[in-house]
Amino acid sequence: MNELDIKSLYLQELTEKMAELQLPAFRAKQIYEWIHVKLAKSYDDMTNLSKELREKLKEQYPLTVLEEVESLHSESDGTKKYLFRLTDDRVIESVLMKYHHGNSVCISSQVGCKMGCKFCASTIGGLERNLLPSEMLDQIYRIQSLSGERVSNVVIMGTGEPFDNYDNLMRFLHILTDANGLNISARNITVSTCGIPDKIKAFAKEGLPITLALSLHAPNNEIRKQLMPIASRYDLQEVLNAYRYYYDETGRRLTFEYSMVEGLNDEEMHAKELAALIKGMNCHVNLIPVNPIKERNFKKSENKKIQNFKNILEKYRINVTIRREMGADIDAACGQLRKSYMDKL
Repeated sequence: MNELDIKSLYLQELTEKMAELQLPAFRAKQIYEWIHVKLAKSYDDMTNLSKELREKLKEQYPLTVLEEVESLHSESDGTKKYLFRLTDDRVIESVLMKYHHGNSVCISSQVGCKMGCKFCASTIGGLERNLLPSEMLDQIYRIQSLSGERVSNVVIMGTGEPFDNYDNLMRFLHILTDANGLNISARNITVSTCGIPDKIKAFAKEGLPITLALSLHAPNNEIRKQLMPIASRYDLQEVLNAYRYYYDETGRRLTFEYSMVEGLNDEEMHAKELAALIKGMNCHVNLIPVNPIKERNFKKSENKKIQNFKNILEKYRINVTIRREMGADIDAACGQLRKSYMDKL
């Protein structure tokens, strides 16, 4: 982490930095509140600081603020997708989804992705770089400021593999859940991973009651390899053992993400195989009608097939839901807006 990235500093670290400037601790708390509670876009907004201090902060501690490049609004369900520009001119995307239980924001953890999942537009251009904690935080801050509404739920399920950016992810989570900041409950946060066993086990030891979602997408390793290159590196049983370890350490119910792809993983035999695979686990399965992207030839399973798949899992007493399709009319699937923007350059 760049030490000058003030938005990525913990309050204690910021207090120490202010001490170096011979400033009292309460100044650090004021600045921290401006950044993480009032969501200030510049030091000029921090009106209870002297002009001299504001100028000094501008010189020594650049404030990371994302710039809105484009946004799309769904007429069907109110979903809003944002494209943000970073300070190095790279772009990332985030999504605001509105539910009866509150506003949920889906954020990116990397610029691009190297995981190579075949059904995902995020990975087509490969990985460019990791996002800083400040850049992850500011996706939420900008969306809350732009919408004028409180964000209550956060999912790290956008572009990138969060565990491939582990240290920055953890710093982001600690700041996001800090009582001195936006103070979003850890129980309202979901981290999604393709399945990196050692990182899953490390995450289990962090002490945060966060929901961990595993991108499963197949009932066996052979089909998973067709969809997710990471399956060639980590055997499915190794991943599931790490996932069971996460449950044993945290007591948090496990979530499986399962994208339904026509003719590949959506048959009755696949449902029964999946049921046998996860039998006995305290888990929930999210069936996801896959969003078609023009670069791939995958098609979404028919609704009747998805419903039948759900019925079979329920017959085996597995908790399952069909994820509501959000923002389909604005191509809200992961990576699509960014890919469309990059193609125009």
